Amino acid sequence: MCSAKLQGFSLILAGGAGPGERLVAAAFLWGLLSLGCLQVDRTEVVRSSLHPVFSKVFTLDYYFEEVQKLRFEVYDTHGPGNLGCQDDDFLGGMECTLGQIVAQKKMTRPLLLKFGRNAGKSTITVIAEDISGNNGYVELSFRARKLDDKDLFSKSDPFLELYRVNDDQSEQLVYRTEVRARCLGAWAPQCLVWDYDSRGKHDFIGEFSTTFEEMQKAFGEDQAQWECVNAKYKQKKRHYKNSGVVILADLKVSCGSYLEGGQVAIDFTASNGDPRNSCSLHYINPFQPNEYLQALVAVGEICQDYDSDKRFSALGFGARIPPKYEVSHDFAINFNPEDDECEGIQGVVEAYRNCLPRVQLYGPTNVAPIISKVARMAAAEEHTGEASQYYILLVLTDGVVTDMADTREAIVRASHLPMSIIIVGVGNADFTDMQTLDGDDGVLRSLRGEPALRDIVQFVPFRELKSASPAALAKCVLAEVPRQLVEYYSYKELPPRGVGPHTQEAGPPERAGQPGLRPVSVSSTLEVP
Repeated sequence: MCSAKLQGFSLILAGGAGPGERLVAAAFLWGLLSLGCLQVDRTEVVRSSLHPVFSKVFTLDYYFEEVQKLRFEVYDTHGPGNLGCQDDDFLGGMECTLGQIVAQKKMTRPLLLKFGRNAGKSTITVIAEDISGNNGYVELSFRARKLDDKDLFSKSDPFLELYRVNDDQSEQLVYRTEVRARCLGAWAPQCLVWDYDSRGKHDFIGEFSTTFEEMQKAFGEDQAQWECVNAKYKQKKRHYKNSGVVILADLKVSCGSYLEGGQVAIDFTASNGDPRNSCSLHYINPFQPNEYLQALVAVGEICQDYDSDKRFSALGFGARIPPKYEVSHDFAINFNPEDDECEGIQGVVEAYRNCLPRVQLYGPTNVAPIISKVARMAAAEEHTGEASQYYILLVLTDGVVTDMADTREAIVRASHLPMSIIIVGVGNADFTDMQTLDGDDGVLRSLRGEPALRDIVQFVPFRELKSASPAALAKCVLAEVPRQLVEYYSYKELPPRGVGPHTQEAGPPERAGQPGLRPVSVSSTLEVP
């Protein structure tokens, strides 16, 4: 099964009506199933526009091997209560597959009425953009000060439009705020500024340009404000300064801003079997990866999406290692203790393949030393007083942990530090004891009775997820990490480095719980002469 990693599509729709008509439009997205249609989502209503642009973002998952049929429908609506009901005028629809949108990047199709009749010359344009790797998420809150008053007998009703400048210098609408009636001041949480007109003839107040990096830096320095400038006024009025000031009132970032430290620990104990024997879990088959490689790639690539530098500290335990062939429960599998990091999961795979012939599998299965090592790094990070790095330790093992008491003690201590542990069980062993380390059934305690501050362990038996989709595997492996991370930094009241003391943690986008899929941005346009 081949699955393209596409996580999100942002769709911008623009529509039109016949000459003289006033359009109050809303667009609907439907998924076409073998047994009928399922409404996926709908846009906001755009009033009194022959060429409306919708800022609504649709998030979809795309699988290369599947035919995912979609239908877009556009309506002239007569009321906000029941969009798409019989009282609304159907302006046209368009059917296509998600794969067609992704392949063409920008697709324009005519709108069709019932029975396949053309809706005049109306068209819909859908633009797709691959945004894979964009696991970050940001919420921005703006307010304004002293905006120009565009209305004769009352204050302006301002709203703000946020555009992204593409590589080809074209502009793409990202978000449109709500209208603030008779107000020259603030917007609610959620750059052109307009005075809203119910007839669709909005008065332009002004604009400003910035980058996310500039906003991030300025917000941290309490200087996040920009002059809202009307270019026409600037040319005509000699003493013109601006048409008001737009202020970044709040900036919230996602957990992607914290994640930098990724560690992988691999079990090299003798219980895995002689690597030269085809029955061994470490046997290198030239035609098929062994279970360790399968688990490493499947789970590691998911974790990699959330690691900012894509570098992994690759460690091993339970083997006799050169040159003296003494047992080690904490060694670098690239045999470079000064720099045990590898470039991405494929770098870890290469180091693992090179390591196997050079070590002697031994025992016992002691996991506590690895956990304690990562905990020491996390403790050093904690002492900086900044939330600059959160560690994720991925442990691949074939069976029962020998040093269970020490492991419980190490996990309880680590629960006070910026780290999480994902344990993946490889093979067909009985992993009952491993479940006790996962605090889902109750608070984990050390043998001395000390409780863990947080549940930081997720145990996953790989045999149950071998055939799972990337989305299902991602959800199972990383489902608890965002909560664990937010719990820690909320407890410590620490913002991520470089953002500023006022920045808060933002919740993920609506379907961000599927990190194994790649994000995409899509825009569409409807036009009528």
